[in-house]
Amino acid sequence: MKALLLSAYAAVSHRHWADGLQQQFPEIDWRRLELPPRHFPWRIRGNPLTWLGQEIDCLHEDYDLVVATSMVDLATLVGLCPSLARARKVVYFHENQFAYPLPKGQRIRAEPLMVNLYAALAADVVVFNSAYNRDSLLRGAREFLKRMPERLPLDSVLSRVADKAVVLPVPLSEEMPKPARSGQRILWNHRWEYDKNPEAFFTALETLATRGIDFEVAVMGQQFRDQPPVFEAARAWLGERVVCWGEQPGDVYRDMLDSADIVVSTTDHEFQGLAVMEAVTHGCVPLVPDRLCFPEYYASAYRYAGDQTTLEATLAQWLTQPASRPALPDARAWQWPAWREAYREVLMG
Repeated sequence: MKALLLSAYAAVSHRHWADGLQQQFPEIDWRRLELPPRHFPWRIRGNPLTWLGQEIDCLHEDYDLVVATSMVDLATLVGLCPSLARARKVVYFHENQFAYPLPKGQRIRAEPLMVNLYAALAADVVVFNSAYNRDSLLRGAREFLKRMPERLPLDSVLSRVADKAVVLPVPLSEEMPKPARSGQRILWNHRWEYDKNPEAFFTALETLATRGIDFEVAVMGQQFRDQPPVFEAARAWLGERVVCWGEQPGDVYRDMLDSADIVVSTTDHEFQGLAVMEAVTHGCVPLVPDRLCFPEYYASAYRYAGDQTTLEATLAQWLTQPASRPALPDARAWQWPAWREAYREVLMG
């Protein structure tokens, strides 16, 4: 089988997923094209032009399978490269633009939404990493399409997506999960951006410090030129409680996962949460909000109600009474052996 793997905005999790596909299915003859994760408005709308401008011959070859992320303007690309239309087309949604929280002051733009929707309509199979991702796309698309001047048969359009939708998470690499630890080191390992709601996390730490509760904190994750000012402010007052700060190379990052005890998410945007899953594999007990994708992956013992008071109360209890922490989730349920056959069925038809 000959396959073309397309990733138009190759963020860390997207590369992890693409690497996994190639490693888990070596019997497939893969060609892979990807673009750097920058200049998002241009990238999501212009990726067919970028690839065509590079005069990449493999776009015009015959394939049995085309696998593309939802950032790929697949409908346009198939129109420009007709040979791709004959292949089985699978689109993978790591996220969807209909449920992406906008920064303050920004208005919704139609182009990213339409790229997602047209890609889903052009595909033979539409794969989501969580049911929340699938359902939020269908809800968001319904509300968005209601704004069109023409009255569309929404049920007919959206059922074409829903009927070919499959839920398959991005699997983790196979490794033996580490046991939980009973220390007081808190981990934050998310992107340093507004949608991860770092303000709630650092407010909780400030409350713990005010109450005199001992803790350490490792703040890692991908950084960007522009980042919420709360990070710089928190670094100043946290002082010696900080054991690690900023984006780290892989070996340091994994060592810090192995040394942490509790991993926290306060995010306003998450469709699977690979960073939390990775930390759990390394022995960190997760504390996540009771919203978004998290109810699918974590029992109620790991979820706080989503408000600041419950977050702070749960953290305080877990730090002062380590025996009250729930046992670790079984991280093997998120690894490739648990999902390989389901992926094979989607890829091979």
